[in-house]
Amino acid sequence: MLFGPLGPSLAPYVRSSRTLRGWVTPIAKWYANLTGYRRMGLVYDDLLVEERPDVQKALSRLTPRQEFDRAYRIKRAAQQSILHKDLDSPDWIKPEEDIRYLKPHVQAVEAEDNERRTWDTIQVERRK
Repeated sequence: MLFGPLGPSLAPYVRSSRTLRGWVTPIAKWYANLTGYRRMGLVYDDLLVEERPDVQKALSRLTPRQEFDRAYRIKRAAQQSILHKDLDSPDWIKPEEDIRYLKPHVQAVEAEDNERRTWDTIQVERRK
């Protein structure tokens, strides 16, 4: 799927090709480290735009623990941004800890919206 609820993505095509994956994976890892969100203690899904209706609905489906963890990470990153410092390196988010906790919820909301749109525009025909 090229266009999904989280924007355009070539990931399925990259994952399906062994050669392409070998070329793109090191560049993707380098870029993720370059962006610096892990050094601020954030995971990728903390960067999603919260003003989107589907993301708001997905955020409402998080468990209380996930909500607390997200709020803590964002507040800690805001504090580090004010101080113009990164966290100490033991507190950085490691790549294996950077899991997409919000993506399944956003995809479920998008699927529900598509199903609702389909059922709302259905045309009922009379039998003859």
